[in-house]
Amino acid sequence: MIKHKVKYKKVIAFLIYNFVIGAILAPFIVFYGPFQDIKVLAVGSIATSRHPQVVQAFLSQEEIDKIMNSDSDQSVSNGEQIDFGNRINDTANGIVIEDIQGQGFKGKVVLVKDPKQIKLAVTKDIGVVGERVSELVQDTGAVLGVNAGGFYDPSGKGNGAYPDGVTIHNGQIVHNNIGNQQTHMIGLDNQGKLIVDDMTANEALAKGMMEAVSFYPDLVVDGKPVVQGSGGWGISPRTGIGQTADGTIILVTIDGRLPTWSIGATLRSLMDVFINYHAVTAVNLDGGSSTTLVYQGKVINRVCDLFGERYIPTAFVVMPKGK
Repeated sequence: MIKHKVKYKKVIAFLIYNFVIGAILAPFIVFYGPFQDIKVLAVGSIATSRHPQVVQAFLSQEEIDKIMNSDSDQSVSNGEQIDFGNRINDTANGIVIEDIQGQGFKGKVVLVKDPKQIKLAVTKDIGVVGERVSELVQDTGAVLGVNAGGFYDPSGKGNGAYPDGVTIHNGQIVHNNIGNQQTHMIGLDNQGKLIVDDMTANEALAKGMMEAVSFYPDLVVDGKPVVQGSGGWGISPRTGIGQTADGTIILVTIDGRLPTWSIGATLRSLMDVFINYHAVTAVNLDGGSSTTLVYQGKVINRVCDLFGERYIPTAFVVMPKGK
């Protein structure tokens, strides 16, 4: 019995030793090894995540920039082929949800016929803690919701308490951490038109913006694709919002960082989705582990965070038809 115990201890010690060695060597294999695809995926995912310093510890900023812009083709795309899958027709609420698939990614597209159904949900505890998209949807009595703007983290808690830039809800500024500076605003005016432009908080109000956040970059402007090359943000989960000529709002979520399901998309690929849906305006929203799509109280995309939905400050939600 004693001999067996000794053998078990040796096996366990051997496994622990190899695990520790593997953990130490893994970053060097990823960043300095011969597997270029893995390196590109890792850099793109980490550099646009909550911990970009991990990449910066191993690679120079010049090397990171080169990898993030590894697509040497600086032309703009006319839209890569997108395959369509299952479709949900929620006629009662004027919503269509479609599964999509592109090169290396899977996602969902939401079409909302009446743009005035789109509202901004804001965490009820700004400066204290954010909420999950599912909670923001429930708080507002919405049918559907996706994550919206970015956030900053002065306290280091990472709990989505502070929306970054300017946040407007019901035509009122509810948060502004940039004063009179211009920021890239994304929002809908009182006629349901999606407006995307650089402006101050007061300029946004003067344009009639009712629901708005700050984020970037543009994907489609005046019906024309504007992302050059890959877009320079690597491959990650993505969220975006756009609008067609007839006013239909397009919400897109693309899953990522899930190798057996969906790696993620470049900004160019996200733009291509909007081009396929004939968007005249489209813009990128916060992505990564924030990317979440909730419908009828359930998360219907695959979030990449092991702990589930991330706490965030804002979400674009779709209110029930007629409310």
